[in-house]
Amino acid sequence: MKLVILETSDVHGSIYPLSYADNKPKDVGMGKIATLIKNERAGNPSTMLIDNGDMIQGTPLLYYYARFDKSRPNPMAVIANELNYDCAVFGNHEFNFGRDILDRAVSDSKFPWLAANIVNQSTGEPFFGKPYIIKSFDQGVRVAVLGLTTKYVPNWEKAEHITGMRFEDPVETANKWVPFLKKEKKADVVVLSYHGGFGRDLDTGKAIEELKGENQAYQICQEVPDIDALLTGHQHRMIYGSAVNGVTVIQPGCNGTHLGKVTLELEKQQERWHITRKMSELISVAGVEADAGLLNKVGDYEKDAQNWLDQPLGKIEGDMLVRDPMKVRTEDHPLIEFINRLQMKASGMDISSTALFNNESPGMPENVSMRDIVANYIYPNTLRVIRITGQDMRDALERSASYFKTYSGGLIEVSKAFTDPKPQHYNYDMWEGIDYIIDISRPAGNRIVKLDYHGVPVKMTQHYDVVMNNYRAVGGGDYAMFSNKPVIKDIPVDVTELIANEVLEKKVIKAKVDHNWKLIY
Repeated sequence: MKLVILETSDVHGSIYPLSYADNKPKDVGMGKIATLIKNERAGNPSTMLIDNGDMIQGTPLLYYYARFDKSRPNPMAVIANELNYDCAVFGNHEFNFGRDILDRAVSDSKFPWLAANIVNQSTGEPFFGKPYIIKSFDQGVRVAVLGLTTKYVPNWEKAEHITGMRFEDPVETANKWVPFLKKEKKADVVVLSYHGGFGRDLDTGKAIEELKGENQAYQICQEVPDIDALLTGHQHRMIYGSAVNGVTVIQPGCNGTHLGKVTLELEKQQERWHITRKMSELISVAGVEADAGLLNKVGDYEKDAQNWLDQPLGKIEGDMLVRDPMKVRTEDHPLIEFINRLQMKASGMDISSTALFNNESPGMPENVSMRDIVANYIYPNTLRVIRITGQDMRDALERSASYFKTYSGGLIEVSKAFTDPKPQHYNYDMWEGIDYIIDISRPAGNRIVKLDYHGVPVKMTQHYDVVMNNYRAVGGGDYAMFSNKPVIKDIPVDVTELIANEVLEKKVIKAKVDHNWKLIY
């Protein structure tokens, strides 16, 4: 008997095969994934379909739905229902839009959402009800799927979005549930779907990142017996064809570029089914025709989102385009200056930090639409003001300065810590309201050679109020110096809305910089 398990993960609201920045075709999305799923099912009736999390956030279509179009069912639930998913797991980004949107997505889904390690703070019971599913196939084969989510969610998410929840250790949770599924529920196959990745090299076990509990897949494979396959995500890596301690593992990238496929061959021996062969592979959507019928199911959503994206808002006077992302990160740029100044205005603070989130940010053209704004500011962040010391400020700047490899001639390059195992350009911050110099010829951790506030050196023991996005304000991106700092003010408006409102109000935004920081080598 052949069992196929199909996995999507970190789709991030990607449905249509296009880039919302310019509407050009792109090999992404559930439209193309749907074609692959139907092909796989046609080849084998014993097939399961599982989403591993980060489904309902990430594109302008889902942003528009969450902010302006809540009366209809969640479009990702519509798509997933149409494709007959067996189950889904909660990713960290599922919580970004708040409980109303999340609860609606769950109720709109005709399949269960699994969360064994997200428990009620009071009772200790699974918060969302179902920790696992068991599905029976021909000849009586029983397959159990246990859902787990990275326990690191509280380090990123707004507290009000996860009120009453406790995120328990996924390794401990798996060790609790897997024996139950094997013995009590008599599952022939146990699959773990974990929204988290690998903090260690799959072959050597060597740490590839700080082991802070965000990505525990390697540990799960080593410490939890009787797992047959581990579906992973969160890191946006493409992992296939590998096994860790005998556990077949897979991770299908992000945005619907690949469909994950695990194949298990089973034989019945002495009244029990035994797995005789396991393999994992990724199937690319490149060149695949999107399923037009599926896309039609959410055509009205897309039409409304596209109309919203193209609404003219105002103009940029001067040049705010991004032509070279590295140049933006090595010298003051009008786009970063504009966002920082806007954050300062919205908060009433005079120190701010922000980032260029990825290398695809196009900057702002002369005529600005909502499409241009969401192409640059891709996350549903709000702003928070926290009180930090001068030492915290210096430590944060050193963390950002470690983005660069130590310069010894030639090109300026990005440190591997910010590119592997996935790009983390969003963790390099640029500040306004202070004057500083980064010397990348010096070793990481000793690169801030000037740090002034109002013309005098920043005092290490003095307190400063700084505005930044909510992700960074809780220490996200390994900015531990910001964790548990006093919160002076919350600005509960999405930054994209703040940008749009500013452009609408001013009509004309001047592109300018004050050169308050620079990089030397």
